[in-house]
Amino acid sequence: MQRLRVTYRRGEPLKFLSHLDLHRLWFRAFRRAGVPLAYSEGFSAHPRFSIAAALPVSVTGEAELMDVYLTRRLAPFFFMRAVNRVLPPGSEIVHAEEVDLGLPALQALMRAAEYRVTVETDRSKDEIEEAARRLLAQASLPWEHKREDQVRRYDLRALIEDIRVEDVGAGRAVLVMRLKADMSGAGRAEQVTAALGFSAPPLNVHRTRLVLAPPIEVMARQRAAPASAPSGGRTPGPDEALDEGPGKRAER
Repeated sequence: MQRLRVTYRRGEPLKFLSHLDLHRLWFRAFRRAGVPLAYSEGFSAHPRFSIAAALPVSVTGEAELMDVYLTRRLAPFFFMRAVNRVLPPGSEIVHAEEVDLGLPALQALMRAAEYRVTVETDRSKDEIEEAARRLLAQASLPWEHKREDQVRRYDLRALIEDIRVEDVGAGRAVLVMRLKADMSGAGRAEQVTAALGFSAPPLNVHRTRLVLAPPIEVMARQRAAPASAPSGGRTPGPDEALDEGPGKRAER
């Protein structure tokens, strides 16, 4: 058995794929490439690959992460070459490396995600930076997320780690955000722009990086969890069951 950690990009041609559709795309690509993909055991076997954090529909990403399990060893270079040959435009593996089978799952390692967000505005850079400072200075920010007949209420401020104004000009502003993204919930870029006072949705949201916790830290926490975790289990995060955030397992 071999475990490969794969870094890939999702570009404009694929940005409207749902997380389930993206999972199907990867499964078909692995089959067409002929890589020795491992399957889970049991009556209903599933291919063993897992995506670290699902990209919401309409969001692109340049450094997405996925773990792929193979039944026999394959050099990462040959894996990349075989799969890239059959991927559609808009998706590409940019790096692959072997990682230890005993490391925690990618979803458990997730800590945060960084975004570059473009919004339409006539506000100055100073005005936007002041709005960002005021938002970051708040201790909490009660928020509602509505989707169909569901309403989730949570603290949006707790999901924001940093906001920086990168550029302003020609009626647009580019913001760089670092938002929480772990198994308890994930920040959403369009909600942050709304909290900053932008009435229209972002023109573009691009995820530039996924931030992982050190594996040794997560393993220590997992070892301690049985003695300290409440019997009721984990409380779902604010974004879970609403969208395709890190709390949703991608492994099949």
